[in-house]
Amino acid sequence: MHNSRYDIGRKQLAKIDGDAGEKVIDSLKDICPDLAKYTIEYPFGDIYARPGLDLKSREIATVAALTALGNCQPQLKVHLNAALNVGCSETQIKEVILQMSVYAGFPAALNGMFAFRDVLQERSKID
Repeated sequence: MHNSRYDIGRKQLAKIDGDAGEKVIDSLKDICPDLAKYTIEYPFGDIYARPGLDLKSREIATVAALTALGNCQPQLKVHLNAALNVGCSETQIKEVILQMSVYAGFPAALNGMFAFRDVLQERSKID
């Protein structure tokens, strides 16, 4: 039986983002449930489920992009957690953020590193 994009997306979301992903989806229910549905179907049901990259590589790319954008800390924090959830090490994530200083500038890298510190503190990894 073929799973729907939505079902595939829900499974991917749970595997990658866990509770953080569910909180994002739940936060949209009262304002725009369609955006929640599209978020499940397209990124997670279509893109994250593709065979060309493993989840770790996809999260490295996502952390790099969100760090470079420099203005999406809430989404970056969700994906920093996701990167840890799918097997990225703290060192790998720090190196990705540091690499962005070359291409996105120091403010973006600083914001990314501070977001990562917050994530680690929330996960009780550092004081």
